[in-house]
Amino acid sequence: MEDMKAGDLDFAWPFEDVSRVPFQVYTDPAIYACEQERIFQGPTWNFLALEVEIPNRGDFKTTQVGEAPIIVVRTAEGEINAMVNRCAHKGSLICFKPRGNVKELACVYHNWVYDLAGNLTGVAFRRGVGGKGGLSEDFDQSQYGLQRLRVETYGGMIFGTFSDATPPFRDYIGAELMANIDRVFIKPLKVLGYHSQVLPNNWKLYAENNKDSYHASLLHVFHNTFGVVRPNMGGGIKLSDNGWHHLSYTQREGLGDEQVGREKVRSLKDQYRLQDASLMEHRLELGDTVTNAIQTVFPTLVVQQILNALAVRQLVPRGVDRSELIWTILGFEDDDADMQELRLKVNNLVGPAGLISMEDGCVGGWVQRAAKADPGALTVMPMGGRSIEASVGSRITEAAVRGFWQGWRSCMGV
Repeated sequence: MEDMKAGDLDFAWPFEDVSRVPFQVYTDPAIYACEQERIFQGPTWNFLALEVEIPNRGDFKTTQVGEAPIIVVRTAEGEINAMVNRCAHKGSLICFKPRGNVKELACVYHNWVYDLAGNLTGVAFRRGVGGKGGLSEDFDQSQYGLQRLRVETYGGMIFGTFSDATPPFRDYIGAELMANIDRVFIKPLKVLGYHSQVLPNNWKLYAENNKDSYHASLLHVFHNTFGVVRPNMGGGIKLSDNGWHHLSYTQREGLGDEQVGREKVRSLKDQYRLQDASLMEHRLELGDTVTNAIQTVFPTLVVQQILNALAVRQLVPRGVDRSELIWTILGFEDDDADMQELRLKVNNLVGPAGLISMEDGCVGGWVQRAAKADPGALTVMPMGGRSIEASVGSRITEAAVRGFWQGWRSCMGV
């Protein structure tokens, strides 16, 4: 992609703050194209995979950073490398399977072969046939390796960045948000399964949804009715110093009904009951009474704890009005059969048809459809003021959403 400056977009942020957002950012193909370079290949850490997904030498997984296809692989020495899944010859994908085990990486198109560090090690017919054809003597094989990403790991997660300007991951999200990863991923992880769903909306609408800490008590009938998240429960939000990353959490301890107000909340259905109440069993394995903890790492990672349902969610852009959400459902390596069954049962709350998450799969598409009517119209985010600051004891704020847009503007240069 050519270097695209903000001025080339014919777009400038129309306000001094980020409490209002023009619908154009969800619908403009030029903005979407610029995001691939400025955000996904800019100074950001992008979730690639889990270490437990590539435990052995030669194990690989294919993934995405924005629209760029990526290979994550463990070398014979046990190191983890990440490279663009694109042959240096004709640009073909090299790995087609989602995961596997290899000794080397070979392109099926013309059989260019790479080692697990991405170095070109072999070219078919390099010397031609019968002394005719082949590569010229000045062909420098060392200059045609796979494009590599910087890689860091934390909490069993593997992150990659294209940019030398990206700070170390610890500095990128800050100590306070690192603490929640430490809180949730307390032991070696085990993958229990995957969900994947295509969302009919721009990737940023789902990114906003996860940072919107007060919609959960309003939109999600299950959350409110069965007490996973209610406005009178304790908790709050935490933000990184720059506002880009956030944590929203809910605790069993209540604030008192008098602090909730007298509004009628559509999502509270007192007449509903669960035939199998074990769905709401919550084993306090993390040393606290947090029922719901949603943490985001800008731009597209979500770390989830809902009761005992643990997961990471990877958001992948698939076009200006389409995105894919990939859920990796997790447990701990030492879970017994009863705990694993509980995690899988509670996992019915999330995923494409989850008792909670199915509503999130709809609302982004509704906004996307409405935004096309007038890209110059605005979304407004007045809850909690116009600032970007943490809120202790309350989730009735849009500060984290405003923080997302602060990060977006910083990367995009608008």
